[in-house]
This record gives sequence, structure tokens and C-alpha cells, in this order.
Amino acid sequence: MWDQPTSQRAIVIAGCLGMAYTQLTMSPATIEFARAHGADGLHIGILGALPTATLFMQFVAAVLVNHLQYRRTVWFTVSIIQRLAYVPVAFGPWLVKDVSGTTWVWALIAVTAVNHALLHFCTPLWMSWMGDYLPREGLSRFWGRRHLWMQWTAALSLLAAALLLLQGGWSITPAFAVLTGVGAAFGIADILLFQKVNEPPVQKLPQPTLRRVFSAPFHDQRFRSYISYACFWHFAAMVGAPFISLYLLEYVGMSLGSVLLMWAGSWVGGAFLSRSLGGVVEQFGHRPMLILCTAFKATNMIALLLVPPRPELALVVLTPVFMLDALLNAGIAIASNGFLLKNSPQENRTMFIAAGTALAGMVGGITAVGAGALLRGLSTWSVTWAGWTFAGFHVLFASSLILRLVSIGLAVRVHEPTASSTRHVASQLIGATPLRILYFPVGLYRNRRELENETDAGKAQAPRPEIEAA
Repeated sequence: MWDQPTSQRAIVIAGCLGMAYTQLTMSPATIEFARAHGADGLHIGILGALPTATLFMQFVAAVLVNHLQYRRTVWFTVSIIQRLAYVPVAFGPWLVKDVSGTTWVWALIAVTAVNHALLHFCTPLWMSWMGDYLPREGLSRFWGRRHLWMQWTAALSLLAAALLLLQGGWSITPAFAVLTGVGAAFGIADILLFQKVNEPPVQKLPQPTLRRVFSAPFHDQRFRSYISYACFWHFAAMVGAPFISLYLLEYVGMSLGSVLLMWAGSWVGGAFLSRSLGGVVEQFGHRPMLILCTAFKATNMIALLLVPPRPELALVVLTPVFMLDALLNAGIAIASNGFLLKNSPQENRTMFIAAGTALAGMVGGITAVGAGALLRGLSTWSVTWAGWTFAGFHVLFASSLILRLVSIGLAVRVHEPTASSTRHVASQLIGATPLRILYFPVGLYRNRRELENETDAGKAQAPRPEIEAA
């Protein structure tokens, strides 16, 4: 087995390979592949729902892990199958010509369900493994560094996909097959890197009755508050998020290559600051980062509501907005992962992680299907007001905008007594006055080097005043 520094480098490299797999197999190219074979708003809504609707598999894994001594063999086997799930459907339409487009759309939906069900089964196994193995001191900083390289990998992966489509002259069917094949190879390499990462034995819950395993996270005040926030946040986000690529392709009229370029550029926003975000979370706590990032997550919905259906203008306007959004997503991901790993007990850790993600994901999955059905029902509806034309997409984006603003209140209620106040963290990042809080995350970028130097050098932490009232 590798020593810990070598293992940590392997975990970072594996994260990059896994991110390349994700971006190449689940990018806007997948939406375009579905559209090319006749998919409509409902199909896209189902595809958007499946990543979260299948999160119940995390609970299955959480029950199973209390009957295992080691997670490695089960995780390896299921993960390899999961990484290959998309390959038959990706190559099928290219190789088999006499099958209807509708059949391939439903086949894509089926393998997407299998892919995400297996992925979510593996996630708590892997996260509990990492929670048992990685040192708690500096965990968020490590997570931030890992996220940094993963974001750069996502950007480069989508850039390569965009160049293939823009310069290669390929139609979507063979292009999707090539992207999926390369992605699957990266995904398997990701799994194989963990062969020599040490795995501590599972700390089983004494007398693990089904009721005790399931109920434990909900008896913990910290986890109850986080679960409430996560459930409502997924509800708010999934009203609009699954339909962004479809909107850009179908309503705005952007080419698939342009959409991929825009998403590639968006990942750069998160890549620049992921390491700093990890340092901020390590120093000040998870709760203030959740509040700050959630507060600005309505920005992309506002931009989508205002951008006109002009592809060139949309590319220029939305790229920086999506860069900001990727930064906010990185902050929420780092804070959420750190909160789950640091606040879950070693015994029954897998169930705590599942409760913190799966329930929220299932709420989001149901929301996406309902929103997709609504989008189909509004497919012929539009209204013009003051020179602006609004369609079904705008109804979803406006609804998501309002719900995202409401979710800030749930983030404020996350229980973390040791965290600094959000006002204190914002003032540390960008200045002392409340007005300058509006400049977040510009101030975070400006103060990145100071924060990195302070956290990396292990200086004394800033005082933590009482958190503001919920």
C-alpha cells in the first residue's frame, strides 16, 4: 500500500480522471444526442431527474456497509460496471441503423438510470472510506486542492469535446460515441488508482437494526438542519437547472460546440478559487460558505431570463455568469463534503452521508420530472411584454429564481456552533463595511493570496464571534 502523501496525490489524480469521465459522458452532448433522436422537454426532464432520483441507492449502500468488513471489493466491482454503462447506447445508433430514434432515447434514459443508481450506490462507500482514511486536520484544504484540479480537468475535457464538434465536422451520433468511449477509459483508470490506497476496516454500528441505522442522522441536530437546507436547495435548483443546456440549444439557438465552449469556460471560474475556498472553509467553518454561495446562486437564473435569443450575445454574456456559478457550486460542494465528513460519526458514517445527500437528491429528482412535464405542457405557450418574449423556459427559470432566494433562509439555519458568523467571514474576505459584502466573490479573488498564505502557514485562526440569529 502507498504511504499517505502518495495516496493523497493518487486521490487527486483519480478525481481528475473521474471528472473527465463525467464531463465526456454527461455533458450537453448527451442532451443533443437525445434531441437528435427525438427527445422533448419531458425526456430531458427525466434525464435531468435521474442523477438525483436514483440517490435512494445511497441508503441501500448504507445498510449494506454495516455487514461488511471492507468496502473495496464491492466498490471496485460496481464502479467498473457503472463506468461502462453508457458504452452500448453510445455506440448502438452508430453501428445499428434500423432502430427507431425513440427506442434509443428510452435506452439512453434506461442506462442513465443504471449509471446513476450504481454511482450513488458507490458514493457513500467511497466517501466513508475517505472519511475514515483522510486526516481530519486540513481536510477542507485538501478537498479544495482536489476540487481545483478537478475543475481544470472539467474545463479541458469540455474544451476538447467542443473542438471535436466544431473542427471535426462530425455529426452528434459518432461524436457522442467517441466522447463516451474516451470517457469510459478515463473512468476505469480512476477506479484502478485506488487499488493501493489503504482502507481502514469498517467501524460497524453495534446492533445495526434497520430502524436504528436509518433514524440516527435525524436525531442529530446538526444533520437535521443540513438535511432541511439540502432538500429545499435541491428543490429550488432542479426547477431550472436541468433545462439550461436545452434552453441554449433549442430556444437561444446556440450550436452544441458553442454550448460546450461556454461550459468549459465556466469551470475555469471554479478552478481559480477552489483552493482558496477550501482554506476559507477550514478556517471559518462550513455554514458561512453555504450561506454566501447560496445567496448568489440566483445570478444565473437572472441572466438566463434577461439574455435575448441571439447566440453570439448569449455566449458573451453567459460565459462570465456561468464562471461565477461554477465558483459558487465549488463553494457549496466543498462546504457540503466537509460538513458531512467532519460531522458524521465513524460508526454508521455511510448512513449519515446518505441522509445528507440522498434525501435531498430524491426531492430534486421528483422536482425535475415535474418541471419537465410542465415544460412540455408549455411548449406552445409564449407571451410578449415590453418587447420581450417569454416562453415555458422562462416560467421555470423565474420560479427557480424565487425559490433560490428563499433557500438562503434554510442555509442560515444550518447548525454549526463553532463556525464564524457570515458577516464576519464576508468582512474578512472583502472589507469591513456591509455595503462591500455585495462585492463577494470579487473580494475573495482579490484576497486569495492572503488567505492561502494565512491558512497554509498555519497562522492563528481569526476569532469566531457568535453566529447571527437564524
